[in-house]
Amino acid sequence: MSAVCQVLGTKPGFGNSVSHSHRRTKRRWNPNIQKKRYWVPSLGRHVTLRVSAKGIKTIDRRGIDVVVAGILARGEKV
Repeated sequence: MSAVCQVLGTKPGFGNSVSHSHRRTKRRWNPNIQKKRYWVPSLGRHVTLRVSAKGIKTIDRRGIDVVVAGILARGEKV
């Protein structure tokens, strides 16, 4: 599974891991992806989303109905 948030579209960031001797090796920073189940009143059913921790805060702020409507408008399956 890819580490992408369904709400915000957050993807892994890439860069270098720098050791004490200043050697550089490639690494990646994955977003904190969680699997969350929400009740969506407008659809009348539960929806399971793969969201980042920041995406969960966005859902709390804007509301699940608005967020799911945005996901469906992009053409993603929910």
